[in-house]
Amino acid sequence: MVPVTIFLDDAAAEFYARVARAAGERVETVLSDALFRLAGELSLNALAVAQKPPDS
Repeated sequence: MVPVTIFLDDAAAEFYARVARAAGERVETVLSDALFRLAGELSLNALAVAQKPPDS
């Protein structure tokens, strides 16, 4: 894997830290999973829009 540095505002950092503690995971793992899932959702949405027939 490639390491990446990101900057989060304090509220987002605290949110992901709380999620990580509750899940028993590292913050980095929670953020990685969240970004991967978001990428999947965005890809599916883009495919759905591309397959939608044009308005008549």
